[in-house]
Amino acid sequence: MKSIVLAPARGGHGYEPRRTESEAPRPGEGEVTVSMKACGLCGTDLEKIRGEYTASMPVVGHEAAGVVAELGEGAGGFSVGDRVFPHHHVPDYTCYLCRAGNETMCDHYRGSNLVPGGFSEVFAVPKWNVERGGVLKLPGNLSFEVASLIEPLACCVRAVRKCHVEPGESVFIAGAGPVGMMHALLLAPTSAKVVVSDVAEWRLRFAEKAGVGRVIDAAAEDVPAQVRAETDGRGADVAMVASGSRAAILQGLRSVRKGGRVCIFGVPPKGSVLDYDVSDLYNAEREVQTSYGATETDTKGALRVLESRGAEFGALVTHRFPLDEFGKAVEAASGGTAMKVVVTP
Repeated sequence: MKSIVLAPARGGHGYEPRRTESEAPRPGEGEVTVSMKACGLCGTDLEKIRGEYTASMPVVGHEAAGVVAELGEGAGGFSVGDRVFPHHHVPDYTCYLCRAGNETMCDHYRGSNLVPGGFSEVFAVPKWNVERGGVLKLPGNLSFEVASLIEPLACCVRAVRKCHVEPGESVFIAGAGPVGMMHALLLAPTSAKVVVSDVAEWRLRFAEKAGVGRVIDAAAEDVPAQVRAETDGRGADVAMVASGSRAAILQGLRSVRKGGRVCIFGVPPKGSVLDYDVSDLYNAEREVQTSYGATETDTKGALRVLESRGAEFGALVTHRFPLDEFGKAVEAASGGTAMKVVVTP
């Protein structure tokens, strides 16, 4: 069985993805093993490789979809051959934080993962995930490639829900990468006025062709001024920062109206510090929140969206690589001329 795992990089910073050969995992009690058919390469995977992501364990591959290969004793509700999406992180749903609506902050949420990771011909799903609803059955008309979008789209579903985006509101999205585009597409049926910015020429052209709304070149234009011009001088009702860069966060803070909401969705590298006058935040009564991860409520919501709009979101997949060409997949995802990269066995 072929797998991609992370090993500490030579020189001590970041990790190196390494191809390994091993026996396929066998499921323990309550576990299932899954034959991977498609797994998206996420920006957090790239950050883990670069040593910039510290929120969870250094496992790559969490946007996987596939077929149940084997069932462990007591793993009910599934059959060998079922088409499934397994969620890598699942909370306990009983602790104080879960009951308060902060499920992704649960102490158990980051404690489980796919083993050895989604970039593997076969991987195991822990009993913890299985028994708490972390494995969704897929409808037969949904391709594995589109199903690999469930996890990132679920994160967007959660962020939009947390921001309470209302029909007709204006939303500024800082970053036209995969999750920025997912946010824009997700908001399309709400009649929200969407404005998107990015610094990459290729992504700007992709967003324009997708028709997601006003597209701003952040490398050449004054983004806050352009957002205000699009919103009768007020600024956006909501700013969704779909990038971890400090510049994008500042764009969000400076582009939202008085009393508006800013959601930091992209992952800032550890040590990120903003040069921002906090009195502006106070005097304009702007709200700032973050959105991390997704729950099973969100993954089910994302699956419903993809069942009806799979082709629309599937168009975000621009590059596909076999597992043996994982290095090329990383190069494509890092090179600025790819939207969503998917790896297959």
